[in-house]
Amino acid sequence: MASGTGSSPPPEIGAPAAAVAEEELEQAVEGAEEGEDAFDIPSKNASHDRLRRWRQAALVLNASRRFRYTLDLEREEEKENLKRMIRAHAQVIRAVFLFKEAGQKNLGESYTSIKLETLSQSFPVDLKKLTMLNRDHDPIIFQEVGGVRGLSDLLKSNLDKGVSPDEDELLQRRDIFGANTYPRKKRRSIWRFVFEACQDLTLVILMVAAAISLSLGMATEGVKDGWYDGGSIFFAVFLVVFVTATSDYRQSLQFQHLNEEKQNIQVEVIRGGKRIGASIFDLVVGDVVPLKIGDQVPADGILISGHSLAIDESSMTGESKIVHKDQRAPFLMSGCKVADGYGSMLVTGVGTNTEWGMLMANLSVDVGEETPLQVRLNGVATLIGIVGLSVAAAVLVVLWIRYFTGHTKNSDGTTQFVAGTTGVKQGFMGAIRILTIAVTIVVVAVPEGLPLAVTLTLAYSMRKMMRDKALVRRLSSCETMGSATTICSDKTGTLTTNKDGGAAEVTGSPTEKAILSWGLMIGMDFKDVRSKSSIIHVHPFNSEKKRGGVAVQVSDTEVHIHWKGAAEILLASCRSWLSTDGSVQPMSSSKHREFKKWIDDMAMSSLRCVAFAYCPWEPKMVPTESLDKWKLPEDDLTLIGVVGIKDPCRPGVRNAVQLCSIAGVKVRMVTGDNVETAKAIALECGILDTKDAASEPSVIEGKVFRDMSEAAREEIVEKITVMGRSSPHDKLLLVQSLKRKGHVVAVTGDGTNDAPALHEADIGLSMGISGTEVAKESSDIIILDDDFTSVVKVVRWGRSVYANIQKFIQFQLTVNVAALVINVVAAVSSGDVPLNAVELLWVNLIMDTLGALALATEPPIDNLMKRHPVGRREPLVTNIMWRNLFIQALYQIAVLLIFNFDGKRILHLQNESREHADKMKNTFVFNAFVFCQIFNEFNARKPEEKNVFKGVTNNHLFMGIVGATTGLQILIIEFLGKFFDTARLNWRLWMLSVAIGAVSWPLAYLGKFIPVPVRPFQSYFKRCSCRRRPRQDEEQGGKS
Repeated sequence: MASGTGSSPPPEIGAPAAAVAEEELEQAVEGAEEGEDAFDIPSKNASHDRLRRWRQAALVLNASRRFRYTLDLEREEEKENLKRMIRAHAQVIRAVFLFKEAGQKNLGESYTSIKLETLSQSFPVDLKKLTMLNRDHDPIIFQEVGGVRGLSDLLKSNLDKGVSPDEDELLQRRDIFGANTYPRKKRRSIWRFVFEACQDLTLVILMVAAAISLSLGMATEGVKDGWYDGGSIFFAVFLVVFVTATSDYRQSLQFQHLNEEKQNIQVEVIRGGKRIGASIFDLVVGDVVPLKIGDQVPADGILISGHSLAIDESSMTGESKIVHKDQRAPFLMSGCKVADGYGSMLVTGVGTNTEWGMLMANLSVDVGEETPLQVRLNGVATLIGIVGLSVAAAVLVVLWIRYFTGHTKNSDGTTQFVAGTTGVKQGFMGAIRILTIAVTIVVVAVPEGLPLAVTLTLAYSMRKMMRDKALVRRLSSCETMGSATTICSDKTGTLTTNKDGGAAEVTGSPTEKAILSWGLMIGMDFKDVRSKSSIIHVHPFNSEKKRGGVAVQVSDTEVHIHWKGAAEILLASCRSWLSTDGSVQPMSSSKHREFKKWIDDMAMSSLRCVAFAYCPWEPKMVPTESLDKWKLPEDDLTLIGVVGIKDPCRPGVRNAVQLCSIAGVKVRMVTGDNVETAKAIALECGILDTKDAASEPSVIEGKVFRDMSEAAREEIVEKITVMGRSSPHDKLLLVQSLKRKGHVVAVTGDGTNDAPALHEADIGLSMGISGTEVAKESSDIIILDDDFTSVVKVVRWGRSVYANIQKFIQFQLTVNVAALVINVVAAVSSGDVPLNAVELLWVNLIMDTLGALALATEPPIDNLMKRHPVGRREPLVTNIMWRNLFIQALYQIAVLLIFNFDGKRILHLQNESREHADKMKNTFVFNAFVFCQIFNEFNARKPEEKNVFKGVTNNHLFMGIVGATTGLQILIIEFLGKFFDTARLNWRLWMLSVAIGAVSWPLAYLGKFIPVPVRPFQSYFKRCSCRRRPRQDEEQGGKS
């Protein structure tokens, strides 16, 4: 079954607990070195303590919404306990779970999900024995049913050809034995999101205040006129809740779709005698499934045949122990990983009839994950929120003091509250009105949507990245990719096509397919050769030794040990060679040099060189017991031949490498191929510029790098461009050395042994086609087409995530600063605010949910790849953003405060009644303020570029939101005056409002000519705090 737990994979298969402890210790040390910033977490494998710390430090108004996409620490602990319980009491849990699911169904049927009546009619298999085989792995019952061949006959399958590919038969098997799926958690309805949006503390207070205002208003002014104040607040709150819930619901659907994609593992299955690709969910009982190293066992089953097959059962047993499988121990459990060897299995149990399916059914929950950028934004939101709360509290106190001391006037000039004269109800309503204004200031001041903008842009980016052939497994990798300074890429299949074979229909690895296709072309008859020999033992290809071997019985008196592998390595083990007439000749030093020259010549022509060799062996020397532990002889070989395989560069790779270079991302090639082959391909791909650069340490052999001391490795690591004949361990050492030098490292990998390097890298990129399931589970992003150009697209999207968040921050902070200052100055000076509670809620909706939708979903632009990588510690608000923010905020504050205090004269409203003039003036200020935000939204699109309109029409969502905001603003002013306490504006005031907003465009253009210092503004404050801290330490030291 497909894994959907989302938990971080172990550093390596069967890794000892000490390695994990060491990793946690490193994290603790790293945290101590980085200081006490609670909002700074590592991009991968953050400890639960670090995650708890930032949650406790954050200022949160709506915990259920703010923490929706974060890791549920309590649930994680519950899941671990549940896993242990299931492993210990699998049979009991299965019975309880299936009984609960079955309800009123027949107990026997619900226990196994197998339909008894249909089963007896279609398949002559004993249900009880099949169940016990899957559950208890009983060898006696296994022999009773006739072993794997007898069981295959009972299930009407063929061990060589599998089941029929006929859809009707597959449906019948699925109907009788169950599907290879498990019950999923029900999708949350939109009403759940509405409920969560209503839990915002400020909105709750506003609704309570609105209820009080509604009841008192109707009691004092009558139902007809008294419901407007409270009703308008209810309406505004409903609008905020509806838009927020709709946005969150759509976002959750995107995440759910991506999770389903992650769980949909593709497997090979033999049906009708042909190997075909299929989804893991499509497997049925009776299927024959080939297994190879790195695969996940897709269902419960019985081993048909295999060589050196070793299974890692830690996912089911909890023990890091590799179990060897053969005819004496043939039982395979779903969810386990193939650690070594290969073989084939007969599927005997699927879905919830397996322990893995039952485990997944109980753990089928949404898994959240906070990203470093999301946590940093929580820190920003907390800081702004504290300032906003302080300002709101000050406004509340000032307004209440002015109100109760008789300094607040009505629109007709009369005093609102006169001690001893004003009634209790009227006085209470006045106090409630002031409270709603203060609480609404909190709504605007606390940017609750700021951290959620990260999940919005990540959800959007992940959906678009799927179209660019990249499946994101870990959210944080999206943003970390924007900081990548180097990409350590495999050669075969990533930089090259990995299509070495001909048109013939052959299966196996690309190298094997190429050799077999060549054999067919020269007229070899493989069926004849196979019929005259039998395989005794197989030594799978080893990436450390660069070779694989097989022992073949060619006659009763003769055994041959055949080897295939890296040409120059295999040549070193040969003591003779096979001539064209079939005679064996001794390997002289001159002949050795001749073969070596051929290999070098082919390698320099960018050919991958593979050699074949063998040695005869006495049949009596073949062990009869513990055959799986037999180490095949690998010396004194006879060289059969050497072939050169052309693996051409992928189209577009050279341009992609050049784009990375411009973007400040260094591409390094790490390959197991010959150094000369690697060098030739690197020159072809543009990774190496000239042949002059192709010398050590720019080009280095894995063994040379491995044998160096740690200090020596760090000294040369940044100069390395190509590493040939490297092992997975060499790749791991390279990643570790680069990270110690401060690089943000992305690594590609496809093999099981690549898992440690993928896990260690800041961003692990596994291959979707050639990659093993172990590699995919250790990775952060799966490149679905195995193409390097897709890797570069991921870098582009990573930078886009960061850029979009910065656009939204600039926009939201501008609204924050302007709204706060305008209301505070007006409140302190006049005792009233130009923007009432309902208007502020509308402004909050524009800057929060709608602003995030408009700016956080901007597609990536070409200029992103002309910048250098974003530093991990680079401030979120850059000097350029501060400049833009202050220019716009100061303009808005100055203009709108002028109109607030002198608007009646400027707008020629002296002849109007005081009440109408005040309402017109406040409406105009509100309208101008909203249009300032609408026009500034365009400026936020391009914080660094002067042309803010470039590509704007291509972003239909942005244009739609701007259009909808403008339309709703017109509707509010012209038709919803009763709700928003506004007056209709004539065409002149409308034109003036729009003009005030439009001034932000030339202002932004001119402002971009103002130079800003390179050094971040924040660093000046940090330096001051750092200077004070040593003095405090010295004082404390002196006292002690």
